Amino acid sequence: MIVTRSPLRITLGGGGTDLPSYYEEHGGFLVAGAIDRYVYITLHETFVDELIVKYSELERVDDLDQLRHPIIREALKLLEIAPRRLEITSMADIPAGTGLGSSGSFTTALLRALHARQRNLVETRVLAEEACHIELDLLKSPIGRQDQYIAAYGGLTRFDFDSEGVTTRPMNVDEETIYNLEDNLLLFFTGFTRSASKTLKEQDDKSRKNDPEMTANLHFVKEMGHQSAAALESGDLHAFAELMNVHWEHKKKRSNKMSNDRIDDCHRVALANGAIGGKLIGAGGGGFLMFYTEDRVRLRHAMHEAGLEEVRFRFDFEGTKLVSS
Repeated sequence: MIVTRSPLRITLGGGGTDLPSYYEEHGGFLVAGAIDRYVYITLHETFVDELIVKYSELERVDDLDQLRHPIIREALKLLEIAPRRLEITSMADIPAGTGLGSSGSFTTALLRALHARQRNLVETRVLAEEACHIELDLLKSPIGRQDQYIAAYGGLTRFDFDSEGVTTRPMNVDEETIYNLEDNLLLFFTGFTRSASKTLKEQDDKSRKNDPEMTANLHFVKEMGHQSAAALESGDLHAFAELMNVHWEHKKKRSNKMSNDRIDDCHRVALANGAIGGKLIGAGGGGFLMFYTEDRVRLRHAMHEAGLEEVRFRFDFEGTKLVSS
């Protein structure tokens, strides 16, 4: 049996500038961190002359065109793997649709497992690009490239996006700052899930039409991404936290689907109870709120009273990994 895992992620600055509709014209930049919450893929050889796929549904097919799961179907086609005597199962620590990049993590974990089955040595960049090719080029999802890259690379990483490709560089963050981030960055589930593709489509459409308001918004967020990176690398976590608030206010302007009364109320309660700064992670509309605080007990109590569940985490520095083969 082959087992792989791929980390989920939190965006620390510049989110939204990784969509091709923006960065191919203007260049994009963001900072992301992989966390120790994972998507797992298992591959198992069977004695049944068909493909068995288990996720939130169960599929049994003998022809790839019959397979409803689009990412698995395209990954098997890309690597020219026949749907015979193979069982693929996926599991995740966090549900999909919660803003932590699960689709990119799923795709990189799946590809890593399929390459292991074929005894291929695959470079990290190739893995990330294959995942992007499936999701963006073949499936035409209106999403960005950060999720596949941060899942593949792991760590706290800077990404520059342009028409020539993606440039990656590990953040120069000292150990004390990493520990403080892990202790004081808190994630709370809003109770809402959503499709990132549906939420991002409005931004993507406006960017392709060169909408001046959307372009100006993303220019501003990109600059804030650079400021967030500088704050993290200098260890100024108060400045980083305050930038999260500014980022969230600008992010909400992209679409009226970005937030709702419940999310806005929880954000206000958090700021009144020890949070220095915070924002919604991911494309918006649901998922996780992330706050930086130096009064963890007070904030946790307030969020518990508001009905939000916390997910604790540490950073992952391994990226997409073969666990067993």
